[in-house]
Amino acid sequence: MALEKKVTDDYEVRGQYKFISVRTKTAVMEDGKELSFSYSRQVFAPDADVSGESDELKALASSLWTDAVKKAYEDSKAE
Repeated sequence: MALEKKVTDDYEVRGQYKFISVRTKTAVMEDGKELSFSYSRQVFAPDADVSGESDELKALASSLWTDAVKKAYEDSKAE
């Protein structure tokens, strides 16, 4: 009877400014069977500092948040 914690992330990109929504699932497993789980969520805007996040999130942000997207987002905040 071995218990383990399994953490997985799902990513969703939303809107004109490419907000990245990260849904984290934390599951408690016993001998390969899921006993329970919970979700948490974070949303990152194009001006967010993702340097301390996972490599997967950093790569996604780097590919989506072009200079044009970042500028358009900053301009929209001024309105």
